[in-house]
Amino acid sequence: MKKEDKQRFTLRIAQANATELVVILYEMLLCYLEEAEGALALEDKTAFQEALRKSRGCLNELLASLHLEYEPAPTLQRLYLFCIRRLARAGQRCESGFLEEIKRVIIPLHDAYQKIAEQNGAGPVMGNSQTIYAGLTYGRNSLTENMTDQGANRGMFA
Repeated sequence: MKKEDKQRFTLRIAQANATELVVILYEMLLCYLEEAEGALALEDKTAFQEALRKSRGCLNELLASLHLEYEPAPTLQRLYLFCIRRLARAGQRCESGFLEEIKRVIIPLHDAYQKIAEQNGAGPVMGNSQTIYAGLTYGRNSLTENMTDQGANRGMFA
């Protein structure tokens, strides 16, 4: 993942509500799957395994966030476990077909959660996160982001 992508995801995470966090995890997972496919095309096994590890991390986080006492969490759990098994197969056989299977599962889930996120009016999960204003100042070749309210409890306490 490029530095710009990491910065973009970090900014979005700091300002996201619970549903948007799930959407962001899906997007990060899809980004890492693309990286894995690119590494496989370049025959870079180290980068391929690293992208799979990061993809697995996203899936593990999605699994950990499920509340299994509510529907459709048990179904999502089975889908995430299926994707984790596909990642393991992709790592064993170094084949991109398994990654395509994962995408066929994740893309519709991403689209559905994105529609739900648009309707969710809840505030950000991180109540004390820094406010970031983009575009107030410009660097030599880039846009500089300024952060305000740089208190000691940045997002840790309500």
